[in-house]
Amino acid sequence: MRLGLALGYWGRGPGAAHTALAVEAERLGFDSVWTAEAWGSDVFTPLTWIAAHTSRIRLGTAVAQMAARTPTATAMQAMTLDHLSGGRVLLGLGLSGPQVVEGWYGRPFPRSPLTATREYVDVVRQVLHRQGPVELDGDYHALPYRGPDATGLGRPLRSITHPLRSALPVLLGAEGPRNVAQTARIADGWLPLYFSPLSAGLHREALAAAPPGFMVAPIVHVQLCDDLARGLAPVKAAVALYIGGMGAASRNFHADLMARMGYEEAAGRVRELFQAGRRDEAVAAVPDAFADEVSLVGPRERIAERLELWRSSAVTDLLALTTDPAALRVLAELNG
Repeated sequence: MRLGLALGYWGRGPGAAHTALAVEAERLGFDSVWTAEAWGSDVFTPLTWIAAHTSRIRLGTAVAQMAARTPTATAMQAMTLDHLSGGRVLLGLGLSGPQVVEGWYGRPFPRSPLTATREYVDVVRQVLHRQGPVELDGDYHALPYRGPDATGLGRPLRSITHPLRSALPVLLGAEGPRNVAQTARIADGWLPLYFSPLSAGLHREALAAAPPGFMVAPIVHVQLCDDLARGLAPVKAAVALYIGGMGAASRNFHADLMARMGYEEAAGRVRELFQAGRRDEAVAAVPDAFADEVSLVGPRERIAERLELWRSSAVTDLLALTTDPAALRVLAELNG
C-alpha cells in the first residue's frame, strides 16, 4: 500500500505549512501529494507551487471539479503541469453535487451524472491521446458546440501541445454503486469519500471490472493522540459538514453513502440537525464508530494495529489528511 499526503483545500487563506509538509512527505518516501477545491482555492495552482519545490512525489487532484472547467480546459491544465513537473500528475475528477454546481459554478447539474462523467473523461482522454481532432456528439459535452446559439463556425481541433504522457492517470471521485462501477470501467483509479476497511465488501461487486493496477485511494484523517474522543472530534466535524451542509434535504449523495455503510438513522439525524442550524448537535450526532472506521486516530500502537486493516483491504493508496509531520513519520515507519 502506497502512502499519499492529502492537503485538502484552503480555508481563509493558504496553508502556511503545506509546502513544507509536501517536502517532508517526499523525504519520507510518500508516493503522492493531493490538493482539493470546493468554492475557494483552486486545485491546480498549489500543486504547481509544490511541484517547483519537489522532484519525485506525484501530484494529485482530489478532486478537480468538473463543473469548474470544460473537459478540454482540465486536460490542458493537467498536460501543462505534467510537462512542468516531469510527468508526475494524477488527475482526479469529481462531479460534486447540485448545491455546488448550480450555486457556485452557475451550471446546471446533469440529469444523468453517469453520462456527464463518461463524456467528460472521453474528452480528456482524447486531448491527452492526441490521435486526432477532439470530437464528441455528447449530451453534455458536444465538440464542436452545436447548441441553438452556435455560429456553426466551430471545427474539431487537436491540441497544439504534445502530451508528455498520453496515459496520464485519470481517477474519479464516486459514491453510488453504479458510479463506482463505471469508474472501474473507464478510469485508472477511484477516490472514495468515505472508505471503511470494515465494510470493504460494500464495493466488491462495483469494483469487479477494475483492471490490474487500478488505484483505490481514499482520503483518511490521521491524528496521533492519546485521547481518542478528542482525536475523533475533527473527523466528526468534517462528516457533519458533508452530511448536513453539502447536500439538500431531497438530494445528498454523502448521506446516502453513510446510510449504505450501515448508519442510515444517524445520517438522517445529522442532516436534520445541521440544516436546522444546530451544528454542534449535528457533530455530536455523528457516531464515534463511523468516524473511527474512516480514519486513523490514536496513539502509535493503535494506529499500527488499525493500519493493518487498511493494508489488507482493497486500498492501494492511503491518502493521509494531516498537518502533523510526526504523523507522517509514524505512517512511513509503520508502512515499511
